[in-house]
This record gives sequence, C-alpha cells and structure tokens, in this order.
Amino acid sequence: MLRKLLVVALLALAPVLSACSSGGADALPAGPDLMKKAAEAMKAVKSAAFSISTEGKPNVPLKKADGRLTAAGDADGTLTLDVLGTLQEVSFALVGDTVHFKGPTGGYQKMTRQQLAQFYDPSVILEPTKGVAGLLTAAADPRVEGEEGGAYKVATSFPGQVVGQIVPGVTQGVNGTVWIDRSTSRLTKASLPLQGGTVTVEFSDYDAAVTITPPAG
Repeated sequence: MLRKLLVVALLALAPVLSACSSGGADALPAGPDLMKKAAEAMKAVKSAAFSISTEGKPNVPLKKADGRLTAAGDADGTLTLDVLGTLQEVSFALVGDTVHFKGPTGGYQKMTRQQLAQFYDPSVILEPTKGVAGLLTAAADPRVEGEEGGAYKVATSFPGQVVGQIVPGVTQGVNGTVWIDRSTSRLTKASLPLQGGTVTVEFSDYDAAVTITPPAG
C-alpha cells in the first residue's frame, strides 16, 4: 500500500516538477530579440567607461585600453599599442576634431581626429551604426546560454569588418560571447577569441556625468 501511494504521489507531482524544470529555460529570452533590444539600448547611451584587454598574443596592434567616452565623440584615457614589436603606452584626450596625446616621455602633442582614425578611434565605440550597437545588430545566430552576475550570457558570431571598428586589426569573423545586463539590456562585456589569444571588452559607469577637456601642458 505504501509503495502504491508513493507511486500515485510521484505521478501527481510529475507535471509540477516538469513545469519547474522547464521554467528556467523558458525564462531566458530569445537570442535575436535580446540582441535587437541590446542594440537599441546602446544607441541611447550618453557616456560610458571602457576597458579593452588581451590575453595571449592576438594579432592586433591594440593590446590594452582604458578610458571614458561620450556619445558626442569625445574621449580620454590610455592606449597600449604594439609598435614594431614594442609596447608603447599613450595617454590621449579627444576633444572635437583635435587629439591631444603623449607617450611615456615628453609633453602632449596634437593630431587631427582623421589622423587618429588611421590607427584607432575609440570614439567610434558609442557611434550608433559602427560601434557596439552595430556589433550587436550584426550578431549572427545568437544563443542565450544562461545568466551570470545579473547579465545574460550570449554565444554568437560577428563579421570581422564590424569587430574591426572596435578592435583594430580584426578582419576575420569571430565566434564570441557577450554579456547583456538583464535590467538595462546594455552590453557589459564581450569576449572575442582571435588567432593567438583573446580580446576582452568591458563597459561600466553608463551615462555618468563626463566632461572631456584638453590637457594642460
């Protein structure tokens, strides 16, 4: 009798257990819908702090970057570039059409935004069609794998031309992973495996009050 009651109880619970087990999967958004929503959210960003780092030896000239960006196109921070096999750190402030920059020694020099764009223009990151919003729009076959730290983890692939806008030197398509914040739909992190290593891009301090000014001296 006890065994019979146990079987009946398990049969009665089966639909409930099934609903619970499938509820987690159903709670995850569809990849294409999430990426579309994230792209629209990024188009509305007014400012952000960004960090780019590399692991291993990916074949890209930009090895490290930290800075702040505004939707108007101004930016400041530091870049570490591979120049003929030697790493050089450059401090910069991009204000309007003028770039103020300096290396480890000496004072600030100037170049135009157009001259900087031949190497790397960080202000493109928040550009609505070329930057992160464009990257998310171009994502192919996005698959939401789960949640981590308040963000959806999404595996997807990107065209090399679009990735190259953010990480100069990339020309081939990339199978990467992005993390989209659950509450704001903004990109918090992107991991981009390349030949020889991985490039990681992270964002924080969205829409903080940021004023970029020319450096003194």
